[in-house]
Amino acid sequence: MRLELLDYKYPEDLVAQRPLSNRSDSRMLVAERAGSAMEHSRVNMLPRHLRRGDLLVLNDSRVAAARLFGRRSCGEQIELLVVEPVDGSSGLWRCLLKRARKLRCGERLIFGMQSFAVVSGREGIYLLVLFEGNSLKLAMENHGVPPLPPYIKREGFSAYTFEDRERYQTVYARHSGSAAAPTAGLHFSNELLEELKAAGIEIACVTLHVGIDTFRPMRCEQASEHRMHGERVSISKEAALAINRARGESRRIVAVGTTAARALESSIEDNETRSGDWVTELFILPGYRFRAIDALLTNFHQPRSTLLAMVCAFAGREFLLSCYQEAIRERYRLFSYGDCMFIK
Repeated sequence: MRLELLDYKYPEDLVAQRPLSNRSDSRMLVAERAGSAMEHSRVNMLPRHLRRGDLLVLNDSRVAAARLFGRRSCGEQIELLVVEPVDGSSGLWRCLLKRARKLRCGERLIFGMQSFAVVSGREGIYLLVLFEGNSLKLAMENHGVPPLPPYIKREGFSAYTFEDRERYQTVYARHSGSAAAPTAGLHFSNELLEELKAAGIEIACVTLHVGIDTFRPMRCEQASEHRMHGERVSISKEAALAINRARGESRRIVAVGTTAARALESSIEDNETRSGDWVTELFILPGYRFRAIDALLTNFHQPRSTLLAMVCAFAGREFLLSCYQEAIRERYRLFSYGDCMFIK
């Protein structure tokens, strides 16, 4: 597929810079694939759009406060994004660095009075940084913020609010490890989850730790040439059993977010969801045959992104982009802190 087919225009003022006061007040465009029909609704009305017996699958990954603000030993201010640990190495992390001139191996990076790290080298686009003892934990607690995507404008540590720390996190987040929030889940309050359970909706959790691909647009002429960054998946035996039981009983599997959908699609083995831990590099493009999910709740995604490609594969490219144009006409709020779609 040519990348230009995953492009669309939108007004910059529709990019949501702050979350709504109440999570479930977000608008929700309901899209029915079978009849190419659309309906305007809100997330707090989701119980009306689901069926008794549906299985709602959430991604319970927690966003780490992985954007660290500190300084070099020379005094220059730095902004470090801690991405992932280097396998088999104690305390060595792959990081991305913003706003700093060339660093030397052995140079110290200082985060307040209690925490520091040492530059150990480079690996491709990454800076390798060694955190000893509990230095990383202290740096995240005292000098870290959630790594908001670049289209949400924040300049410096003081620009991040308590609201960002609380609201760029799902209420059901459990397992820390994501470089970005599974944003479809940001619309769920504890009250809505209880309401869904009371309506006969079953809920299961899987874990997919969101990687830096979320921030990275595709730049190849052909979308299929893009190389996906691997993301860690974990599905418990209990969750796999619930998912397979629902499928065996012909109940719908409803994925909350592209990350939950990717975890589920990567789990299929002999037509069943397997349990365990693995790294998925699954890249879902139009033409892909979905085997694990029947419906999808998802935010609006950036043009030319892997997330948009996946949702086009699920809904059909032309229909999905017509839904996006409808949402833009109706002034829906876009992207991570924005509104969402329910595609069935």
